[in-house]
Amino acid sequence: MHPALIKLENSFKPSILTKLGDPLLDEYQIELWIKRDDLLHPIISGNKWRKLKYSLDHALSLGSDTLISMGGTYSNHLHALAYAGKILGLKTKAFIRGEQPTTLTSTLIDIQNWGMELSFVSRSDYKLLRQYKNCHDLPALKRSQYWVPEGGAQILALKGVAELVNEIDITYNILCVPCGTGATLAGIINAAPEKASIWGFAALKNAAFLESDVASLLPKISSDNWKVNLDYHFGGFAKKSTELLDFIKNFEDKTGIPLESVYTGKMLFGIYDLITKHTFKPRQRIIAIHTGGLQGKRGFTK
Repeated sequence: MHPALIKLENSFKPSILTKLGDPLLDEYQIELWIKRDDLLHPIISGNKWRKLKYSLDHALSLGSDTLISMGGTYSNHLHALAYAGKILGLKTKAFIRGEQPTTLTSTLIDIQNWGMELSFVSRSDYKLLRQYKNCHDLPALKRSQYWVPEGGAQILALKGVAELVNEIDITYNILCVPCGTGATLAGIINAAPEKASIWGFAALKNAAFLESDVASLLPKISSDNWKVNLDYHFGGFAKKSTELLDFIKNFEDKTGIPLESVYTGKMLFGIYDLITKHTFKPRQRIIAIHTGGLQGKRGFTK
């Protein structure tokens, strides 16, 4: 790995496993653990780092001087990419979905301050950008530029996510992760033990397409012990409800673990709801991945 990336990663904190103590879990005889990937770094946290790590290494190995990607006005991916680019001495550019807002979001202010060049594009043009999946696919890309697909969703992302799975040193029955693009879910499926069930929790509405997107990232011969739950999107991406926000507040008060309402908060709401519906068997051990992205609390958890 490139020396600059090694130096950056050496500054990270451990991603620990935390067992939750909760009378409700005891009542249903469920053991629930949180993989605290949010603790890795205050900015490049969770699956954002896992998915970017080997893409950044590839870009550096090619001698690229510019990273180009895409995302929304609150994008965790762009937030991490802009900061990583600043630390690694790489220029960064991004296509932002939709018209430029009168007032920039806190996320956009951060990434602009870290040197990222922003180009706002229509939603139809943004959708077209999603077809470019590999690092050299973007039309008119210069030789020194490196394209990172939306959310960092490319094959190299799976290698970084596999490291997350390999850090889990206890046995488990079910491994849960929130889903946006599905790249983290694909990486987990690819690395998890065959006997474990892998559950993705979609953060957006009408996300049945995630199953085919995840499958496209997996080897041709892959496990069938995974699924995407579509029931806990709360109306769509970045949508929320009083019920969800109350759950997050109560969870944070009880555990001291911060959540946001876009990804991890929705997943944990879903897990607890499924527990009360007897979806899981007594004495099963569940591990939920905290994918970080806590900068999103500024925009959504209010």
